[in-house]
Amino acid sequence: MDTAYVRRRINLHWPQALIVCLLLSSCCLSARAQGYKYVRKHLERYDDKTIHYGFFFAAPVTRFSVGYSPAFVTSDSAYRIYSPNTGSFRVGFVVNTFLDDRWDLRLTPSVSLFSREVKYDYPGGTSRTETRESTWLDFPLLLKYKSERRNNSRMYLLAGGAFSVETNVRRRENQGASRLSTNTMDLAVEYGVGFEQFFEFFKLAPELRFSHGLLNLYRPGTNAASLGINRLTTHSVTLYLNFE
Repeated sequence: MDTAYVRRRINLHWPQALIVCLLLSSCCLSARAQGYKYVRKHLERYDDKTIHYGFFFAAPVTRFSVGYSPAFVTSDSAYRIYSPNTGSFRVGFVVNTFLDDRWDLRLTPSVSLFSREVKYDYPGGTSRTETRESTWLDFPLLLKYKSERRNNSRMYLLAGGAFSVETNVRRRENQGASRLSTNTMDLAVEYGVGFEQFFEFFKLAPELRFSHGLLNLYRPGTNAASLGINRLTTHSVTLYLNFE
């Protein structure tokens, strides 16, 4: 074959090939541009501050874990003693200290309105309920682990402990000697998971937290409400709505 002829054919067609390549590249870039959506990053410098403040509303579901004494088996009193889950309310403040890109230290003091119950079932189908309506001051100190922020959202885990003090002791003690009596201080282990969503002027963080009391709140007594019990510890699952 004549090499000069081949060379002329190539010289005639390479501009067309170049144009086709340019058109294909343009189409690809246009498709990518149409598929990309700009997302505005709210509070972009949020993590540059060492301390952040906020507040929260929370809805705990709480109960006592009941430990039985030998009298529960030997006596002819209640054949069943248990504590059902009851809803409560909590409100408080958030003080969040930035440690690094992954860790925060978090203090969330709050006021909790609890209404825990202990129910007694007796032979013959009768029953009674002891309701412990109380107001507590809670001081949880938590370590928070954050995921990498993706645009305006990220996940986090947290764990720590909480110290709690009951505030309405005098009113409760005046309710009578026949009532179930409990102590007024508690220590608990807390842990949970949350999701942070950044908006233009604030950050909203729904959070689910679990709490398990370590101290025995049962105060020994000789009345019918105390018979069969030797230990009461607190357990709760709480949904938080944090605003920062």
